[in-house]
Amino acid sequence: MSTAAETTGGDIEPWEEVTPDAARRLLVAAVEAFAERGYHATTTRDIAGRAGMSPAALYIHYKTKEELLHRISRIGHTRAVAILRTAAQGEGGATERLADAVSSFVRWHAGRRTTARVVQYELDALGPEAREEILALRRQCDAAVRGIIDDGVATGEFDVPDVKGTTLAVLSLCIDVARWFNVNGARTPDEVGALYADLVLRMVGAAGARPAQT
Repeated sequence: MSTAAETTGGDIEPWEEVTPDAARRLLVAAVEAFAERGYHATTTRDIAGRAGMSPAALYIHYKTKEELLHRISRIGHTRAVAILRTAAQGEGGATERLADAVSSFVRWHAGRRTTARVVQYELDALGPEAREEILALRRQCDAAVRGIIDDGVATGEFDVPDVKGTTLAVLSLCIDVARWFNVNGARTPDEVGALYADLVLRMVGAAGARPAQT
């Protein structure tokens, strides 16, 4: 599936904020190339070719290959922050909000798996300044989930001795979906989101969570 067609798991069309059309086409081509070959193995000629443009046309919109990756990472992480904050600030108790956060985050990583692989796993290719900007967005993701878990511990909904470690585990579970999700697999993004929400509620000892099957 083309990245341009990956719309499942989000309520906005991917890359709609990227203009003009030529810049969007180049960004979509970069996402596909980075996901397929990795950042370092991808050349600007590869990206331009996928977009149906000349290499010279790429530099009109992006000064470097790293600038492309930075923009992809920034847009993707900004979306991730929005998904988790929306859930964290939603109605209901900590149990409902954590389930919503996990299911929404997982749906995004499944439905936008090509994009998510680049966003989540090419961070080290960025230079120090760009990397720090993305790390700051990651810390916001962490804070949103950690806040929900803290609330659940405070109200007695959750039994979590190590909130920081549990937050890392929850986010890692969600993010890793981008590595293995297959559109032709047995489960849809919605079904995987529901499964992971249930697993995480068990992890935090939420009241009413079904016991693990043996």
